[in-house]
Amino acid sequence: MVMQSIKEVIAEKGPVRQAVPTVSTVFKDGGILEMVHDAEAKKTRFVLWRDGKCEFREGVNTGVARRLVPYSAYNNLIRNDVVLFATEPEEYESEQALLAEIQAFIHRYVDVSPLFEQIASYYVLFSWIYDGFNELPYLRVRGDPGSGKTRFLLTVGSLCYKPIFASGASTVSPIFRILEIFKGTLIIDESDFRMSDEKAEVVKILNNGNVKGFPVLRSEVSGKGEYNPRAYHVFGPKIVATRGSFDDRALESRFLTEEMGQQRLRDDVPINLPQSHKAEARCLRNKLLMFRFRNFQRKPTIENLVDRTIEPRLNQIFVPLLSIIEDKEAQASLRDVARQYHREMVSERGLDTEAQILEVIQSLLRSAEGGNLTLADITSRFTDLYADQYERKITNKWIGGVIRRRLHLKAYRSREGFVIPPTEAPKLERLYERYGLTHQVVDGAAPESPPAGDRHPDHTPG
Repeated sequence: MVMQSIKEVIAEKGPVRQAVPTVSTVFKDGGILEMVHDAEAKKTRFVLWRDGKCEFREGVNTGVARRLVPYSAYNNLIRNDVVLFATEPEEYESEQALLAEIQAFIHRYVDVSPLFEQIASYYVLFSWIYDGFNELPYLRVRGDPGSGKTRFLLTVGSLCYKPIFASGASTVSPIFRILEIFKGTLIIDESDFRMSDEKAEVVKILNNGNVKGFPVLRSEVSGKGEYNPRAYHVFGPKIVATRGSFDDRALESRFLTEEMGQQRLRDDVPINLPQSHKAEARCLRNKLLMFRFRNFQRKPTIENLVDRTIEPRLNQIFVPLLSIIEDKEAQASLRDVARQYHREMVSERGLDTEAQILEVIQSLLRSAEGGNLTLADITSRFTDLYADQYERKITNKWIGGVIRRRLHLKAYRSREGFVIPPTEAPKLERLYERYGLTHQVVDGAAPESPPAGDRHPDHTPG
């Protein structure tokens, strides 16, 4: 966003200035400039918020040679509702009343669990002030075709800050440019991108888009035929619909997810969206624009919201959302969701090869009588317990590779062979906790594991 002081705004009369199409700007002195769009009048303009007051502007002069102007109402993206805006700031009774209106709107048109309905409502609020944070979570619905995913995207997405409906894009390339220009909330259905390279590009956006300061670099051809790298900023809220999970666990941990189609559709949910849906959403966007003006500069106390019992990555995505929730019961419910996500992550890791090796190490160390823990001992015990679950041969080299490359444990050569030194004990304790192995392991007993058919011959999970 362009950063200029409101004090630099000069009179309308003056030298010829370069028109700079702009969607929104946050000024150094706290002023906020937002573009609004009246579809019926086919007109766009700015709303300037300063000192608690709103002022409509056709443009804003900055410096001595630039003039910020809104994008035209005839812009293809705006005219076709690819990107939605408020029409004007509108008063609301209170934050609680505004939240209730949002939740009622979602409930009227979408069938999700009560908790996720509440989470989605807070996510809408959060999207309007997201650029005041350094990290953010994503919202996701997952399910088969016909489970209500598209309805969720249309309903919740239409309330978010500058929603960008990219599901109809024929390729991913325009999405990078649209995000760079509008810096809004990306609404996307993964199933619309069927080619593997397109899905890979979507994953790049999702991987880089939840932390500020990590643009995606893409090579573009200049007018002279030269390839020049360009950085695209993709940070911002995202609402995603998928049929399954992503292979990347780090990416999976960024989502707040609802499984769709788990029960029969509520009788009061309309099969087709009525004409009033767009008008209701526009009215709420107007109120949410006022919410942004009043709350963007609010600096929440984040340190007190960190839960040290869950993964740091989960704190990254849940704390920003918790910071805008004032209702203590809602905060407690969201904390419970975060802990449940943590338990699921630990449980999933417990099925990995790394977890099995750690259980072997833990068992051998508890039964050892002061001797060194050798790689040969680990391989022998692992073979006894788990060889029938793998189609490949269990060797010292393979086990040692997992220990070094996946668990990042050090081993050194001795007279007895390769051994794990006692200095690795603190690291092992942290790994036990990470993989859910803090309970007592019964020596010689193998934990529950997936059947052999679920294991790939070269299975070394990430």
